[in-house]
Amino acid sequence: MKLEGVYSVLPTPFTAAGDLDLDSLRRVVDLFIGAGVSGLTALGVTSEVARMNDAERVQVLETVVRQVNGRVRVVAGATADGLRTCVEYTKFAKDTGADAVMISPPRMPKLNSDAVVRHFAGVAAAVEIPIVVQDYPPVSGYAMEPWLLVRIAKEIPAARTIKLEDPPTPFKTSRIREASPGMDIGIFGGLGGVFLLEELMAGATGAMTGFAFPEILVKIVKLFHAGDVEGAAKAFYPFVPLMRFEFQEGIGMAIRKEVLKRRGAIACADIRPPGAKLDKTTLAALDHVMAWAEVNR
Repeated sequence: MKLEGVYSVLPTPFTAAGDLDLDSLRRVVDLFIGAGVSGLTALGVTSEVARMNDAERVQVLETVVRQVNGRVRVVAGATADGLRTCVEYTKFAKDTGADAVMISPPRMPKLNSDAVVRHFAGVAAAVEIPIVVQDYPPVSGYAMEPWLLVRIAKEIPAARTIKLEDPPTPFKTSRIREASPGMDIGIFGGLGGVFLLEELMAGATGAMTGFAFPEILVKIVKLFHAGDVEGAAKAFYPFVPLMRFEFQEGIGMAIRKEVLKRRGAIACADIRPPGAKLDKTTLAALDHVMAWAEVNR
């Protein structure tokens, strides 16, 4: 199964009391599908999966799969430090109806390339499902070189899709393509979409990110794949300020949720502690950047 296009990483809405808000989650699913995305990713980093227990993971993924109801593909985050747990998460994802899983290298002392390959191979041997290899060092604590990502793709056919979030991502995309001539490897850019056009020019096949206006990403990718690079550029550059603002380290998820609240998708923009809350200055700046973006839509 080839994954390409735009996959929106879903936030996990919570109530003001900190409980799961599954009604808001269903609205976000419908909003993103209505924007024309090719798929959705649940239980990702920006889904605040690290702040959920296993019972909540089950509720979230079951809700997403039911609400999607086959309209688009679903990728489920299944990262875990231990292989056994990673396999359990992957089996659950498949049994629930996910089309693929997304996995980062496990966090472990003195992790090396052979151990990384063994980890992905172990999952692939245990569960027959496509694997998206998430290359995001802030989560895994391990930076995968282009040659290692290509090695994984060569040795593990199920793991031939990469979510690339180790900047500079356009440069790394080019290195992966150079090291894998003739191989059909899918490469998704992440990082809020900030480098999407440049990633596509370097050989990326799409985007997998939680940007709160996925219809903009869909337009850019469609224009680029249709051969209209100038049209894609005109669709991309006016919205880079909004992407950049939304992707601020430390408060990006709070900003993204605030935008989705303003779009009528979620009832409460709170993130779970110890996540930061937005101050008046940031909210005022968001007012300006959103107003400017609306003028250019």
